[in-house]
Amino acid sequence: MKNTISQFTLKELETIIFRTLQESFSTIMAELLTELDQFIADHRDKQRFALKDKRKLSFDSVFGHVELRRNYYLDRETGKYISLLDQHLDFDGGQMMSPVVQDLAIELAVTGVSYRQASDALEKLLGYPVISHEGIRQQVLQTDVVPKERQSIDGEVIFVEVDGLYTKSQEKGRKGRELKIAAVHQGWEMNGKRAKLINKEHFIHTNRLPFWEEFENFLMNAYYYSPTRHHLVINGDGARWITACQDYFPKNAIFVIDRFHIARDIRRIFKKHSRYRSIRRKFSSYDAEGFMTELNSAVGTLDDEEKEEQLEALIAQLSQYPEALEDYRTKLKEKGIETTHFRPMGSGEGMMSVFARRLKNGRSWCKEGLTKFSDIMVALMDGQDLITTRGKFKRALLTDKIEQNDKPPKHFIERLTNHVQTTTRGNIAYLRQSIHKPVVAALKGLRGY
Repeated sequence: MKNTISQFTLKELETIIFRTLQESFSTIMAELLTELDQFIADHRDKQRFALKDKRKLSFDSVFGHVELRRNYYLDRETGKYISLLDQHLDFDGGQMMSPVVQDLAIELAVTGVSYRQASDALEKLLGYPVISHEGIRQQVLQTDVVPKERQSIDGEVIFVEVDGLYTKSQEKGRKGRELKIAAVHQGWEMNGKRAKLINKEHFIHTNRLPFWEEFENFLMNAYYYSPTRHHLVINGDGARWITACQDYFPKNAIFVIDRFHIARDIRRIFKKHSRYRSIRRKFSSYDAEGFMTELNSAVGTLDDEEKEEQLEALIAQLSQYPEALEDYRTKLKEKGIETTHFRPMGSGEGMMSVFARRLKNGRSWCKEGLTKFSDIMVALMDGQDLITTRGKFKRALLTDKIEQNDKPPKHFIERLTNHVQTTTRGNIAYLRQSIHKPVVAALKGLRGY
Protein backbone atom coordinates (compact mmCIF):
# COMPACT_ATOMS: atom_id res chain seq x y z
CA MET A 1 0.00 0.00 0.00
CA LYS A 2 2.84 2.39 0.87
CA ASN A 3 4.53 1.76 -2.47
CA THR A 4 1.30 2.44 -4.33
CA ILE A 5 0.62 5.71 -2.53
CA SER A 6 4.25 6.88 -2.82
CA GLN A 7 3.88 6.91 -6.60
CA PHE A 8 1.94 10.18 -6.24
CA THR A 9 3.05 13.56 -4.96
CA LEU A 10 0.69 16.26 -3.73
CA LYS A 11 1.77 18.41 -6.68
CA GLU A 12 0.76 15.66 -9.15
CA LEU A 13 -2.59 15.14 -7.43
CA GLU A 14 -3.35 18.87 -7.42
CA THR A 15 -2.43 19.18 -11.11
CA ILE A 16 -4.57 16.18 -12.07
CA ILE A 17 -7.64 17.47 -10.23
CA PHE A 18 -7.17 21.05 -11.48
CA ARG A 19 -6.93 20.00 -15.15
CA THR A 20 -9.89 17.65 -14.80
CA LEU A 21 -12.00 20.36 -13.19
CA GLN A 22 -11.01 22.77 -15.97
CA GLU A 23 -12.46 20.34 -18.50
CA SER A 24 -15.60 20.00 -16.38
CA PHE A 25 -16.03 23.76 -16.14
CA SER A 26 -15.58 24.21 -19.89
CA THR A 27 -18.29 21.62 -20.47
CA ILE A 28 -20.61 23.30 -17.96
CA MET A 29 -20.07 26.71 -19.55
CA ALA A 30 -20.82 25.38 -23.04
CA GLU A 31 -23.97 23.58 -21.80
CA LEU A 32 -25.27 26.65 -19.95
CA LEU A 33 -24.67 28.92 -22.93
CA THR A 34 -26.44 26.45 -25.22
CA GLU A 35 -29.45 26.32 -22.88
CA LEU A 36 -29.54 30.10 -22.62
CA ASP A 37 -29.32 30.41 -26.41
CA GLN A 38 -32.31 28.08 -26.80
CA PHE A 39 -34.30 29.97 -24.16
CA ILE A 40 -33.64 33.24 -26.02
CA ALA A 41 -34.71 31.60 -29.30
CA ASP A 42 -37.98 30.39 -27.77
CA HIS A 43 -38.87 33.78 -26.27
CA ARG A 44 -37.58 36.17 -28.95
CA ASP A 45 -39.68 38.55 -31.04
CA LYS A 46 -40.15 36.20 -33.99
CA GLN A 47 -41.62 38.95 -36.15
CA ARG A 48 -38.39 40.90 -35.87
CA PHE A 49 -35.66 38.24 -35.51
CA ALA A 50 -35.60 35.55 -38.21
CA LEU A 51 -33.55 32.46 -37.34
CA LYS A 52 -31.08 31.76 -40.15
CA ASP A 53 -28.51 29.22 -38.99
CA LYS A 54 -26.09 28.27 -36.23
CA ARG A 55 -22.55 29.62 -36.01
CA LYS A 56 -19.56 28.66 -33.95
CA LEU A 57 -18.69 30.52 -30.74
CA SER A 58 -15.19 29.87 -29.50
CA PHE A 59 -13.23 31.65 -26.76
CA ASP A 60 -10.61 31.10 -24.07
CA SER A 61 -11.81 31.40 -20.48
CA VAL A 62 -10.31 30.93 -17.02
CA PHE A 63 -11.72 27.39 -17.22
CA GLY A 64 -10.08 26.55 -20.52
CA HIS A 65 -11.23 26.65 -24.13
CA VAL A 66 -15.03 26.88 -24.57
CA GLU A 67 -16.70 26.02 -27.86
CA LEU A 68 -20.34 25.67 -28.95
CA ARG A 69 -22.72 26.52 -31.79
CA ARG A 70 -25.31 29.24 -31.19
CA ASN A 71 -28.21 30.68 -33.19
CA TYR A 72 -27.71 33.44 -35.71
CA TYR A 73 -30.54 35.80 -36.71
CA LEU A 74 -31.52 38.43 -39.27
CA ASP A 75 -32.80 41.58 -37.59
CA ARG A 76 -35.56 42.62 -40.00
CA GLU A 77 -35.65 46.18 -38.62
CA THR A 78 -31.95 46.92 -39.16
CA GLY A 79 -31.14 44.39 -41.87
CA LYS A 80 -28.15 43.20 -39.85
CA TYR A 81 -27.20 39.66 -38.85
CA ILE A 82 -26.67 39.18 -35.13
CA SER A 83 -26.37 36.64 -32.35
CA LEU A 84 -28.95 37.34 -29.65
CA LEU A 85 -26.89 35.30 -27.21
CA ASP A 86 -23.86 37.57 -27.73
CA GLN A 87 -26.07 40.63 -27.43
CA HIS A 88 -27.71 39.34 -24.26
CA LEU A 89 -24.31 38.61 -22.66
CA ASP A 90 -22.78 41.90 -23.85
CA PHE A 91 -20.02 39.90 -25.49
CA ASP A 92 -18.51 40.13 -28.96
CA GLY A 93 -18.44 36.54 -30.19
CA GLY A 94 -15.70 37.47 -32.63
CA GLN A 95 -13.32 38.02 -29.71
CA MET A 96 -11.32 34.93 -28.75
CA MET A 97 -11.00 35.75 -25.05
CA SER A 98 -13.52 36.06 -22.22
CA PRO A 99 -13.90 39.38 -20.35
CA VAL A 100 -12.59 37.81 -17.13
CA VAL A 101 -9.38 36.65 -18.83
CA GLN A 102 -8.98 40.09 -20.40
CA ASP A 103 -9.37 41.87 -17.07
CA LEU A 104 -6.95 39.47 -15.40
CA ALA A 105 -4.39 40.05 -18.18
CA ILE A 106 -4.63 43.84 -17.81
CA GLU A 107 -4.29 43.68 -14.03
CA LEU A 108 -1.29 41.33 -14.19
CA ALA A 109 0.40 43.58 -16.76
CA VAL A 110 -0.13 46.82 -14.82
CA THR A 111 0.56 45.57 -11.30
CA GLY A 112 3.27 43.10 -12.33
CA VAL A 113 6.63 43.48 -14.01
CA SER A 114 6.01 43.46 -17.77
CA TYR A 115 3.56 42.58 -20.54
CA ARG A 116 5.56 39.49 -21.39
CA GLN A 117 5.60 38.20 -17.83
CA ALA A 118 1.85 38.80 -17.55
CA SER A 119 1.34 36.65 -20.65
CA ASP A 120 3.61 33.94 -19.24
CA ALA A 121 1.87 34.04 -15.85
CA LEU A 122 -1.53 33.49 -17.46
CA GLU A 123 -0.20 30.54 -19.42
CA LYS A 124 1.29 28.98 -16.30
CA LEU A 125 -1.88 29.57 -14.29
CA LEU A 126 -4.39 28.31 -16.86
CA GLY A 127 -2.22 25.67 -18.50
CA TYR A 128 -2.38 26.95 -22.07
CA PRO A 129 -1.36 30.13 -23.98
CA VAL A 130 -4.16 32.69 -23.75
CA ILE A 131 -2.88 36.04 -25.02
CA SER A 132 0.47 37.34 -26.24
CA HIS A 133 2.34 40.21 -24.59
CA GLU A 134 1.51 42.41 -27.59
CA GLY A 135 -2.15 41.43 -27.27
CA ILE A 136 -2.12 42.57 -23.63
CA ARG A 137 -0.44 45.82 -24.63
CA GLN A 138 -3.16 46.52 -27.17
CA GLN A 139 -5.84 45.82 -24.55
CA VAL A 140 -4.20 48.35 -22.22
CA LEU A 141 -4.04 50.99 -24.97
CA GLN A 142 -7.77 50.55 -25.64
CA THR A 143 -8.78 50.89 -21.98
CA ASP A 144 -10.20 54.16 -20.67
CA VAL A 145 -10.30 55.58 -17.15
CA VAL A 146 -13.60 56.82 -15.70
CA PRO A 147 -13.12 59.94 -13.53
CA LYS A 148 -14.25 59.67 -9.93
CA GLU A 149 -16.90 61.90 -8.42
CA ARG A 150 -15.58 64.85 -6.43
CA GLN A 151 -14.64 63.99 -2.85
CA SER A 152 -15.24 65.95 0.29
CA ILE A 153 -12.26 67.03 2.41
CA ASP A 154 -12.41 66.15 6.10
CA GLY A 155 -10.49 68.84 7.92
CA GLU A 156 -8.55 71.84 6.75
CA VAL A 157 -5.30 70.27 5.52
CA ILE A 158 -4.38 68.40 2.31
CA PHE A 159 -1.01 66.63 2.25
CA VAL A 160 0.92 66.39 -1.02
CA GLU A 161 4.01 64.24 -1.73
CA VAL A 162 5.71 65.22 -5.01
CA ASP A 163 8.54 63.61 -6.96
CA GLY A 164 9.77 62.95 -10.49
CA LEU A 165 10.61 59.69 -12.28
CA TYR A 166 12.73 59.63 -15.42
CA THR A 167 11.66 57.12 -18.10
CA LYS A 168 13.42 56.16 -21.33
CA SER A 169 12.00 56.84 -24.79
CA GLN A 170 11.64 54.23 -27.55
CA GLU A 171 11.88 56.88 -30.25
CA LYS A 172 15.30 57.51 -31.76
CA GLY A 173 16.72 60.97 -31.19
CA ARG A 174 14.17 61.75 -28.47
CA LYS A 175 15.03 62.26 -24.85
CA GLY A 176 13.25 60.32 -22.17
CA ARG A 177 10.35 61.82 -20.25
CA GLU A 178 10.21 62.76 -16.60
CA LEU A 179 6.92 61.72 -15.04
CA LYS A 180 5.99 64.32 -12.44
CA ILE A 181 3.79 62.61 -9.86
CA ALA A 182 1.94 63.78 -6.76
CA ALA A 183 0.29 61.66 -4.08
CA VAL A 184 -2.50 63.47 -2.25
CA HIS A 185 -3.96 62.36 1.08
CA GLN A 186 -5.86 63.75 4.06
CA GLY A 187 -3.75 62.54 6.94
CA TRP A 188 -2.97 59.28 8.76
CA GLU A 189 -4.88 56.62 10.61
CA MET A 190 -3.16 54.02 12.77
CA ASN A 191 -3.57 50.28 12.33
CA GLY A 192 -1.63 48.94 15.27
CA LYS A 193 1.87 50.33 14.83
CA ARG A 194 1.41 50.97 11.13
CA ALA A 195 0.14 54.23 9.70
CA LYS A 196 -2.20 54.26 6.72
CA LEU A 197 -2.74 57.30 4.51
CA ILE A 198 -6.35 58.50 4.43
CA ASN A 199 -8.07 58.79 1.01
CA LYS A 200 -4.85 58.61 -0.99
CA GLU A 201 -5.09 59.69 -4.64
CA HIS A 202 -2.46 60.20 -7.35
CA PHE A 203 -1.91 62.91 -9.95
CA ILE A 204 0.36 62.62 -13.00
CA HIS A 205 1.33 65.74 -14.89
CA THR A 206 0.28 65.69 -18.58
CA ASN A 207 2.45 68.70 -19.58
CA ARG A 208 -0.57 70.56 -20.97
CA LEU A 209 -0.06 73.30 -18.35
CA PRO A 210 2.70 74.15 -15.85
CA PHE A 211 2.76 71.51 -13.10
CA TRP A 212 1.20 73.47 -10.25
CA GLU A 213 -1.46 75.06 -12.43
CA GLU A 214 -2.48 71.63 -13.70
CA PHE A 215 -2.32 70.24 -10.17
CA GLU A 216 -4.67 72.93 -8.85
CA ASN A 217 -7.14 72.02 -11.63
CA PHE A 218 -6.87 68.42 -10.44
CA LEU A 219 -7.68 69.50 -6.87
CA MET A 220 -10.69 71.46 -8.07
CA ASN A 221 -12.03 68.52 -10.10
CA ALA A 222 -11.21 65.70 -7.66
CA TYR A 223 -12.15 67.42 -4.37
CA TYR A 224 -14.38 70.12 -2.99
CA TYR A 225 -11.23 72.17 -2.58
CA SER A 226 -11.14 75.87 -1.76
CA PRO A 227 -7.84 77.81 -1.72
CA THR A 228 -9.32 80.18 0.87
CA ARG A 229 -10.31 77.40 3.26
CA HIS A 230 -7.82 74.56 2.81
CA HIS A 231 -4.09 74.49 3.56
CA LEU A 232 -1.60 72.48 1.50
CA VAL A 233 1.46 70.82 3.02
CA ILE A 234 3.75 69.97 0.09
CA ASN A 235 6.72 67.64 0.53
CA GLY A 236 9.39 67.24 -2.17
CA ASP A 237 13.06 67.51 -3.01
CA GLY A 238 14.76 70.72 -4.13
CA ALA A 239 13.92 70.49 -7.85
CA ARG A 240 12.91 73.91 -9.17
CA TRP A 241 9.58 72.71 -10.54
CA ILE A 242 8.71 71.45 -7.04
CA THR A 243 9.84 74.51 -5.06
CA ALA A 244 7.81 76.66 -7.49
CA CYS A 245 4.80 75.71 -5.35
CA GLN A 246 5.80 78.53 -2.98
CA ASP A 247 5.18 81.08 -5.73
CA TYR A 248 2.00 79.46 -7.06
CA PHE A 249 0.41 78.98 -3.59
CA PRO A 250 1.87 81.96 -1.66
CA LYS A 251 -0.87 82.07 0.99
CA ASN A 252 -2.17 78.57 1.66
CA ALA A 253 0.83 76.24 1.12
CA ILE A 254 3.72 75.14 3.33
CA PHE A 255 6.68 73.64 1.47
CA VAL A 256 8.58 70.92 3.35
CA ILE A 257 11.93 69.69 2.05
CA ASP A 258 11.96 65.92 1.68
CA ARG A 259 13.84 64.68 4.75
CA PHE A 260 14.76 61.33 3.19
CA HIS A 261 17.05 63.00 0.66
CA ILE A 262 18.60 65.38 3.20
CA ALA A 263 19.27 62.56 5.67
CA ARG A 264 20.88 60.56 2.87
CA ASP A 265 23.13 63.50 1.93
CA ILE A 266 24.16 64.03 5.57
CA ARG A 267 25.10 60.36 5.87
CA ARG A 268 27.13 60.39 2.64
CA ILE A 269 29.07 63.52 3.57
CA PHE A 270 29.54 63.17 7.35
CA LYS A 271 29.27 59.47 8.21
CA LYS A 272 32.78 59.24 9.74
CA HIS A 273 33.06 62.93 10.66
CA SER A 274 33.34 64.03 14.31
CA ARG A 275 30.32 66.33 13.92
CA TYR A 276 28.04 63.69 12.35
CA ARG A 277 25.98 63.10 15.50
CA SER A 278 25.49 66.77 16.35
CA ILE A 279 24.51 67.60 12.75
CA ARG A 280 22.04 64.71 12.67
CA ARG A 281 20.64 65.74 16.08
CA LYS A 282 19.95 69.29 14.90
CA PHE A 283 18.30 67.96 11.76
CA SER A 284 16.12 65.44 13.63
CA SER A 285 14.88 68.11 16.06
CA TYR A 286 13.78 70.42 13.19
CA ASP A 287 16.24 73.09 14.42
CA ALA A 288 16.67 74.74 11.01
CA GLU A 289 18.91 77.57 12.22
CA GLY A 290 21.14 75.30 14.32
CA PHE A 291 21.35 72.76 11.49
CA MET A 292 22.45 75.37 8.94
CA THR A 293 25.01 76.74 11.42
CA GLU A 294 26.46 73.23 11.87
CA LEU A 295 26.72 72.74 8.09
CA ASN A 296 28.46 76.06 7.54
CA SER A 297 30.90 75.50 10.38
CA ALA A 298 31.84 72.10 8.91
CA VAL A 299 33.08 73.64 5.65
CA GLY A 300 36.81 73.02 5.22
CA THR A 301 36.95 70.19 7.78
CA LEU A 302 36.20 67.19 5.58
CA ASP A 303 39.66 66.51 4.08
CA ASP A 304 37.93 65.30 0.91
CA GLU A 305 37.53 67.60 -2.07
CA GLU A 306 34.52 65.74 -3.46
CA LYS A 307 32.69 65.81 -0.14
CA GLU A 308 33.52 69.49 0.30
CA GLU A 309 31.84 70.19 -3.04
CA GLN A 310 28.82 68.13 -2.01
CA LEU A 311 28.55 70.05 1.26
CA GLU A 312 28.73 73.44 -0.48
CA ALA A 313 26.04 72.33 -2.94
CA LEU A 314 23.81 71.20 -0.05
CA ILE A 315 24.27 74.49 1.78
CA ALA A 316 23.52 76.48 -1.39
CA GLN A 317 20.35 74.46 -1.98
CA LEU A 318 18.98 74.70 1.58
CA SER A 319 19.88 78.41 1.91
CA GLN A 320 17.17 79.14 -0.70
CA TYR A 321 14.40 77.89 1.64
CA PRO A 322 15.73 77.25 5.19
CA GLU A 323 12.15 77.45 6.53
CA ALA A 324 11.43 74.20 4.65
CA LEU A 325 13.58 72.40 7.27
CA GLU A 326 11.21 73.44 10.08
CA ASP A 327 8.37 71.30 11.42
CA TYR A 328 5.25 72.07 9.40
CA ARG A 329 3.09 71.13 12.38
CA THR A 330 4.39 74.11 14.33
CA LYS A 331 3.35 76.43 11.50
CA LEU A 332 -0.11 74.88 11.33
CA LYS A 333 -0.55 75.27 15.10
CA GLU A 334 0.21 78.97 14.73
CA LYS A 335 -2.76 79.12 12.36
CA GLY A 336 -4.99 77.46 14.94
CA ILE A 337 -5.09 74.01 13.30
CA GLU A 338 -5.10 70.88 15.45
CA THR A 339 -2.11 68.65 14.55
CA THR A 340 -2.29 65.88 17.16
CA HIS A 341 -2.57 63.04 14.63
CA PHE A 342 -0.26 64.53 12.00
CA ARG A 343 3.01 62.73 11.27
CA PRO A 344 6.28 63.67 9.52
CA MET A 345 6.00 63.80 5.74
CA GLY A 346 7.97 61.40 3.58
CA SER A 347 5.92 58.74 1.77
CA GLY A 348 7.01 60.08 -1.62
CA GLU A 349 10.00 57.76 -1.90
CA GLY A 350 7.81 54.72 -1.33
CA MET A 351 5.37 56.00 -3.94
CA MET A 352 8.11 56.41 -6.52
CA SER A 353 9.50 52.93 -5.88
CA VAL A 354 6.12 51.48 -6.89
CA PHE A 355 6.17 53.37 -10.18
CA ALA A 356 9.87 52.75 -10.77
CA ARG A 357 9.49 48.98 -10.35
CA ARG A 358 7.12 48.87 -13.33
CA LEU A 359 8.26 51.78 -15.50
CA LYS A 360 12.07 51.62 -15.24
CA ASN A 361 14.48 48.68 -14.97
CA GLY A 362 15.76 49.14 -18.52
CA ARG A 363 12.33 49.57 -20.13
CA SER A 364 11.62 52.24 -22.73
CA TRP A 365 8.26 53.71 -23.73
CA CYS A 366 6.53 55.52 -26.53
CA LYS A 367 4.66 58.63 -25.41
CA GLU A 368 1.18 57.16 -25.95
CA GLY A 369 2.05 53.90 -24.21
CA LEU A 370 3.56 55.58 -21.17
CA THR A 371 0.62 57.98 -20.76
CA LYS A 372 -2.02 55.27 -21.08
CA PHE A 373 -0.17 52.78 -18.89
CA SER A 374 0.52 55.26 -16.08
CA ASP A 375 -3.12 56.43 -16.15
CA ILE A 376 -4.37 52.84 -15.76
CA MET A 377 -1.78 52.11 -13.08
CA VAL A 378 -3.03 55.10 -11.08
CA ALA A 379 -6.67 54.08 -11.66
CA LEU A 380 -6.02 50.63 -10.18
CA MET A 381 -4.15 52.13 -7.22
CA ASP A 382 -6.91 54.66 -6.53
CA GLY A 383 -9.91 52.42 -7.20
CA GLN A 384 -11.16 54.23 -10.30
CA ASP A 385 -13.41 52.48 -12.81
CA LEU A 386 -11.98 51.31 -16.14
CA ILE A 387 -13.78 50.65 -19.40
CA THR A 388 -12.18 47.99 -21.60
CA THR A 389 -13.13 46.81 -25.09
CA ARG A 390 -15.45 44.31 -23.40
CA GLY A 391 -17.12 46.62 -20.90
CA LYS A 392 -16.48 47.61 -17.29
CA PHE A 393 -13.25 46.27 -15.82
CA LYS A 394 -13.38 44.13 -12.69
CA ARG A 395 -10.51 43.18 -10.44
CA ALA A 396 -9.15 39.63 -10.39
CA LEU A 397 -11.77 36.90 -10.06
CA LEU A 398 -10.73 35.79 -6.59
CA THR A 399 -10.81 39.29 -5.09
CA ASP A 400 -13.99 40.49 -6.76
CA LYS A 401 -16.84 40.93 -4.30
CA ILE A 402 -20.39 40.37 -5.50
CA GLU A 403 -22.91 42.81 -4.07
CA GLN A 404 -26.18 41.35 -2.80
CA ASN A 405 -28.20 43.09 -5.52
CA ASP A 406 -25.90 41.68 -8.25
CA LYS A 407 -26.29 38.02 -7.24
CA PRO A 408 -28.10 35.76 -9.75
CA PRO A 409 -31.57 34.39 -8.83
CA LYS A 410 -31.65 31.45 -6.41
CA HIS A 411 -33.10 29.05 -9.02
CA PHE A 412 -30.19 29.85 -11.34
CA ILE A 413 -27.64 29.04 -8.61
CA GLU A 414 -29.41 25.73 -7.88
CA ARG A 415 -29.43 24.79 -11.56
CA LEU A 416 -25.77 25.69 -11.94
CA THR A 417 -24.87 23.65 -8.85
CA ASN A 418 -26.61 20.61 -10.31
CA HIS A 419 -24.72 21.09 -13.58
CA VAL A 420 -21.41 21.22 -11.72
CA GLN A 421 -22.12 18.08 -9.71
CA THR A 422 -23.32 16.07 -12.70
CA THR A 423 -20.54 17.11 -15.07
CA THR A 424 -17.77 16.75 -12.50
CA ARG A 425 -18.91 13.25 -11.58
CA GLY A 426 -18.96 12.41 -15.26
CA ASN A 427 -15.36 13.51 -15.76
CA ILE A 428 -13.80 12.05 -12.60
CA ALA A 429 -14.17 8.28 -12.62
CA TYR A 430 -13.71 7.89 -8.87
CA LEU A 431 -16.87 9.90 -8.17
CA ARG A 432 -18.94 7.39 -10.17
CA GLN A 433 -17.88 4.49 -7.95
CA SER A 434 -19.50 3.16 -4.81
CA ILE A 435 -18.11 4.76 -1.69
CA HIS A 436 -15.22 3.09 0.14
CA LYS A 437 -13.57 2.04 -3.16
CA PRO A 438 -9.83 2.89 -3.15
CA VAL A 439 -9.09 6.34 -4.61
CA VAL A 440 -5.57 5.32 -5.67
CA ALA A 441 -6.84 3.13 -8.51
CA ALA A 442 -8.92 5.98 -9.89
CA LEU A 443 -6.02 8.44 -9.67
CA LYS A 444 -3.69 6.01 -11.45
CA GLY A 445 -6.07 6.10 -14.38
CA LEU A 446 -5.93 9.90 -14.42
CA ARG A 447 -2.15 10.17 -14.04
CA GLY A 448 -1.49 10.38 -17.75
CA TYR A 449 -4.16 13.08 -18.21
